[in-house]
Amino acid sequence: MSQGRVVKISGPLVIAEGMKDADMFDVVRVSDQGLIGEIIEMRGDRASVQVYEETAGLAPGAPVVSTGAQLSVELGPGLIETIYDGIQRPLEEIRKIAGHNITRGISVPSLNREKKWEFVPVAKIGDKVQAGDIIGTVQETIVVQQKIMVPYGISGTVEKIKSGNFTVEETVCVVKKDDGETVNLTMMQKWPVRKGRPYKEKLVPERPLVTGQRVIDTLFPISKGGVAAVPGPFGSGKTVVQHQLAKWADAEIVVYIGCGERGNEMTDVLMEFPELKDPRTGESLMKRTVLIANTSDMPVAAREASIYTGITIAEYFRDMGYSVALMADSTSRWAEALREMSGRLEEMPGEEGYPAYLASRLAQFYERAGRVVSLGSEGREGALSAIGAVSPPGGDISEPVSQATLRIVKVFWALDAQLAYRRHFPAINWLNSYSLYVDRLSKWFDENVAKDWTELRSETMKLLQEEAELNEIVQLVGVDSLSVAGRLKLEATRSIREDYLHQNAFHEVDTYSSLDKQHKLLTLILKYYHDGAEALKEGADFKALSDIPVREKIGRFKYTEEKDIQEAFDSIKKQVETEISALVSGREVE
Repeated sequence: MSQGRVVKISGPLVIAEGMKDADMFDVVRVSDQGLIGEIIEMRGDRASVQVYEETAGLAPGAPVVSTGAQLSVELGPGLIETIYDGIQRPLEEIRKIAGHNITRGISVPSLNREKKWEFVPVAKIGDKVQAGDIIGTVQETIVVQQKIMVPYGISGTVEKIKSGNFTVEETVCVVKKDDGETVNLTMMQKWPVRKGRPYKEKLVPERPLVTGQRVIDTLFPISKGGVAAVPGPFGSGKTVVQHQLAKWADAEIVVYIGCGERGNEMTDVLMEFPELKDPRTGESLMKRTVLIANTSDMPVAAREASIYTGITIAEYFRDMGYSVALMADSTSRWAEALREMSGRLEEMPGEEGYPAYLASRLAQFYERAGRVVSLGSEGREGALSAIGAVSPPGGDISEPVSQATLRIVKVFWALDAQLAYRRHFPAINWLNSYSLYVDRLSKWFDENVAKDWTELRSETMKLLQEEAELNEIVQLVGVDSLSVAGRLKLEATRSIREDYLHQNAFHEVDTYSSLDKQHKLLTLILKYYHDGAEALKEGADFKALSDIPVREKIGRFKYTEEKDIQEAFDSIKKQVETEISALVSGREVE
């Protein structure tokens, strides 16, 4: 343990001397109040410490004591349904002790030390175990069973294993290592946040993370274990998109990091999630959610640590074999914290004042996502999908954080302020967005949803691109200059935009759309377009074709409940055929 004293204070940055025995990234306690900090630079015996709490009133000469351990999170029963700050302090427990404002120097364990959990052993005496093997389970919530794993670096034979109710600190298993030493295992383990948890093998992402959002699943899908960015200006709906993904994405565990965002947005999450019913289990969404809240008024240094805290917790559940969705809202605020600390360290600034290592730090975060085979003899498969919001000033994605993010991620959902102002949500611009997973996932969609899924998607994208070209002509010389085939194309793409890509997050049915429902709705829209094009060739009147009654039913199909979609689909499909054939034969459409 190294002890020094403060010689300089610059906001959250404290310089301490006499720290030659300390190491980089050691956690330290500053002053008699015991403020938590982390060493981020060493020069001789001088250590630069980023303090995760308010430093007002701190004076030179105050003691600085290194704990000799890196900033770590506690992993075990009690994580789910808890809201933590950026360094994994449980905010509800702090509120009980100190009131609504966090008191400086307060120390509260991340996992409850008094609560007892029912430990059900899986391993037996005499079993050979290694790191990652499951020794028992704990039913943490009604929907999440936590698997207690052998910590990294331990292997041997089970000498003793217990059953019953225990706290996270009590021994539940004794393992005799190969060298004869015995190790007591508890239900809790610690892991340094800046170091990725190990795994056996990283797998190719071949399955989609189904989100229930049509514009994402159909046009710009993300794979399980994939990484995506949601950049957009203020008011374009980044947070709403992330909330929708957190609510409906096909993931068993959700880790939501509010990184430097407004407090009222985290309040929305806290108010909404407990009331939302999980579509798979019927239980509250909070029963499978961990929240990290580091709002804009909290100490800036803790904001930098918050995304590492969140992704380490997410990796822990991934190692159990779960599919985990991690939302970081927003990495721009995290980068601002990085820039502030870099400036105080007097490092050479890069573009727009961000540190030169901005891109590598972003890569270190996103590269921890993936679909992997976990450690252990079972070879469990888990997936961690990371979705980061980016808030470029003025919506300019040429700024450094957006550009560095786009070089790393494979899915880009470009939010458009113009679409948001026109009340089109989600405001994802279909001409600027892309997904590099499309080709890899097309086989899964064709085999598991419909064999013409890829064909429908390709035609939809082609129509939307052609619409942009036709609109340029319309703006120059008017819609009457187009052929009837071109005008029908505009009608079809309007239906794609308004009936398909537009989705109401606050409508109890339209908020989530299954893949089957997405396929059927797109099939109906394109059937109207194909049958209409044939009818025009045979002399049908364009005005009558654009006004046929079935178009309204196609638009309202998205509000059909899942149990009724097949019946509604068959009925509307038949009506499309009947009404369009009536136009060709010259009969009156009823």
